[in-house]
Amino acid sequence: MHITHRGNNRCAVFLDDEDFNHYRQTLSDALTLEDIQLHAYALMSNHVHLLITAHSPGQFSRAMCQLGRRYVRYFNQRHGRSGTLWEGRYKSCLVGGSDYLLNVLRYIELNPVRAELVDYAENYRWSSARHHVGIQNDAIVSSHPCYIALGVERDKRIETYRAMLDERVNEDDRVVIRSHMQQERALGNLKFQLMVEKTLNRPARVRLIGRPRNEANDIPQENQNLF
Repeated sequence: MHITHRGNNRCAVFLDDEDFNHYRQTLSDALTLEDIQLHAYALMSNHVHLLITAHSPGQFSRAMCQLGRRYVRYFNQRHGRSGTLWEGRYKSCLVGGSDYLLNVLRYIELNPVRAELVDYAENYRWSSARHHVGIQNDAIVSSHPCYIALGVERDKRIETYRAMLDERVNEDDRVVIRSHMQQERALGNLKFQLMVEKTLNRPARVRLIGRPRNEANDIPQENQNLF
């Protein structure tokens, strides 16, 4: 699952390194308690991206509930504020297939580059990119089998993935990832989407609204800053 969660009214949810560190540790505790694997993450100033694998229904909802309560309580107490911090419930998107998953992984770790915070993904401290390019081991990251399959040897995996990061995610793929997240649909091939629809008894394909137009405009303007 690809997860995004944003600050209420685009407000900052991290003000300094202590906030980033506290959220990261609280996230680790919540995922460990529910036995959920974290494959990639990017903690931005006013939103977060996570790529996770949960093994049973309700696991991630419980983890996010615990994470939200603990972090909001910490943030409010530390910064002398009250009230809500997050803009409602997080958004989630099922991801199926190695090509789709690797695209989402890169999309998440390139978020700071698209935001022009750094020139290279591995230069951003609050993401999993440094783990995947071999700069430092990140204890909260569990490498996904699709990433491991990039090379039998660790150095080969790192070399291949670094080249993929340098190549970036093209605009068409970014639009697809955004639209599926915005509508909380299943990202994958048609066979995967039909399987999700049959299993969950709910729509898994993106709805096309109105006459054909530039796909980037299918995403409401107020949500484009999320990604």
